[in-house]
Amino acid sequence: MIKKPIVIFGSGDIAQLAHYYFCADSCYEIVAFTLDANYMKESEFCGLPVVAFEDVTEKYPPDSYDFFTALGYSKLNAVRKEKFLAAKKKGYKMVSFISSRATILNQKTIGENCFILEDNTIQPFVSIGNNVTLWSGNHIGHHSVIGDHTFIASHVVISGGVEIGEQCFVGVNATLRDHIKIGDRCVVGAGALLLADAAPEGVYMGTATDRSNVPSVRLRGI
Repeated sequence: MIKKPIVIFGSGDIAQLAHYYFCADSCYEIVAFTLDANYMKESEFCGLPVVAFEDVTEKYPPDSYDFFTALGYSKLNAVRKEKFLAAKKKGYKMVSFISSRATILNQKTIGENCFILEDNTIQPFVSIGNNVTLWSGNHIGHHSVIGDHTFIASHVVISGGVEIGEQCFVGVNATLRDHIKIGDRCVVGAGALLLADAAPEGVYMGTATDRSNVPSVRLRGI
């Protein structure tokens, strides 16, 4: 099988992970990485060339290469959104990574530049927008909608009929009850439980576990 060549924006941990996943489990071949010229420190990453984003179309023209933006949730996903839109403006087709170890039952109603890792369960009639990251092990319930440029961390439970807006972040082990709406640019912290709608730009934090007054050396059976 001839693999389609792609260029990846980024040179951090997520770009390294994207390199691993695309190489191990996709029909794409990574040929180069790219960064804004001001942020370039090395000319090579993961054994491949790093080129300035300003010059990327000259060396890797959009009619021959596809593109993936491998960035995290910095500034509420605004940086990833900016580079996604900038690459599209240059004329690139944006590809998604969807793990073969994910359970995808929504007729692949998934947008561009999505990063969907192993052990996600996406139930029927779910709609996932553009530039969405689903880290490993999430449950996305039936008829839910995840808006563009949103980042869902691991082991999140999104019940049926939930609507999540654009540029949201949902932390590890958060739980969202069915048929609620999460406004744009919301942060739902690790372990949070949402039982009602969340207003745009809201921050909803879980309760942290306090240290016990009993030291560990006094616990029996440990």
